[in-house]
Amino acid sequence: MYINNHEPIACCRALGDITRLRIMRLLATSGDEACLCELEKSLQEPGYKLSRHLKILRDAGLLEAEKEGRWVYHRVATAPDFVSRLTDFVIALPDAEGTYETDLARFEGGKACRVGGRCRGERKEAGEQEEAARTSAVASGGS
Repeated sequence: MYINNHEPIACCRALGDITRLRIMRLLATSGDEACLCELEKSLQEPGYKLSRHLKILRDAGLLEAEKEGRWVYHRVATAPDFVSRLTDFVIALPDAEGTYETDLARFEGGKACRVGGRCRGERKEAGEQEEAARTSAVASGGS
């Protein structure tokens, strides 16, 4: 388990980025945990970018993380009380463009690939296999 900071100023600064707001909104709305590959698929952002944002959110005390083998599972922090209030604020933000709703729909759709309630990388591996098949078909002149 990673140790969290819980400084109010750091928490507010951490929420000053749209990608971090999307991560927080997804995890808070779903009430679930997610690994990096699930967040990549749900937010359609590269892993290196999300890793940096997850670290900022963890360091600010907004996320908790649990490492299991090679996977790290992230979830919204449960303490102190002001974190839950910030989370309620993030959930209440308007979603005029439907970005948060789309992120959540992709996340919920991908949960079927979980093993024992947790991602084990199968989604990413399946996506890589599909991409390799498309690349091979294009290279060989197929559709």
